[in-house]
Amino acid sequence: MDANKYRRMTNTANKLIAGLQRLGIAFGPMQLLTVTGRRTGRVLTFPIAVNEIDGGRYIFQAFPKAAWVANVRAADTVTLTRGRKSSTARLVELPVDERRPVLHALVAASPASVGNRFVTTGLAETATPDGVAAAASRIAVFRVEPA
Repeated sequence: MDANKYRRMTNTANKLIAGLQRLGIAFGPMQLLTVTGRRTGRVLTFPIAVNEIDGGRYIFQAFPKAAWVANVRAADTVTLTRGRKSSTARLVELPVDERRPVLHALVAASPASVGNRFVTTGLAETATPDGVAAAASRIAVFRVEPA
């Protein structure tokens, strides 16, 4: 599947996930990330997976030039909502060297589809834990911390 078709499919699924979350139905690692737009100042909400790895909580960029990444970089805090519970958080971007082991752990502990997603979207060349970790300079990784 090409990256554009994959993005369209993901955008459709994201609308469904956001709707279910707003109804209070939480599932898997999905949460709603709410952040102020860096240019518009509008409040924007994106469905996002928050993954627990080695005792930390992390959010990973899945698409090149993802708007939420630029908005989070410009924001002091964000709101994460799971079902009917919301909390304010700081998202701290990891330096490239710190991303590698976290990306490796994510792909190693996840179904093959997780590694494949990074390849499909053009962020990594191979879907293996080593291949995705090698692409750390192209994949933003944020650690979730209390605000």
